[in-house]
Amino acid sequence: MGNRVSRVYTRTGDDGTTGLAGGGRVAKTSARVEAYGTVDELNATVGMVLAQELPAPVSETLTRIQHELFNLGGEFAMPETELIKSEDVTRLEEELDGFNAALPSLKEFILPGGGEAAAACHLARTVARRAERRAFALDEKEAVNPQSLHYLNRLSDLLFVLCRVLTRAAEGKEVLWESARMKQSEGSREEP
Repeated sequence: MGNRVSRVYTRTGDDGTTGLAGGGRVAKTSARVEAYGTVDELNATVGMVLAQELPAPVSETLTRIQHELFNLGGEFAMPETELIKSEDVTRLEEELDGFNAALPSLKEFILPGGGEAAAACHLARTVARRAERRAFALDEKEAVNPQSLHYLNRLSDLLFVLCRVLTRAAEGKEVLWESARMKQSEGSREEP
């Protein structure tokens, strides 16, 4: 194990910079810090899902994902380091296919909800999408491991499927977006 942290504050960030794990300092607002900070936030939201009562296969999958997200954050914090591999992306795809196989097809958009675990998972899904955007923003400035970009894209898809799985596990009901209702309310407005 690396160095033990004996003091949490260092005061070195008081000037608006932060140290990268691989050395060097960058602005706290840099694309790199935004990327690994959002991955850290994603990991925290996955932790919120794991704090709920979950089916064992979902819990096992999310626990492994937390470790992979820590690797991904480390990758973004250490330029020129690649910790996410194609096998990680393939595993997400296989799990996605496996969880999705038992679900009915969707013909409408669903709204976030479906129980506490599913709602927490929807939050994690949206943070995953933001992490993906932050990773692509970093990639526009500095090359990012393509597998990391693929990983975040598949992860948000997997989290969406897990939302549906968790709704059913809690015997909840998916709330479908009522597009017809939107059209009716738009049509009922009176012209000024």
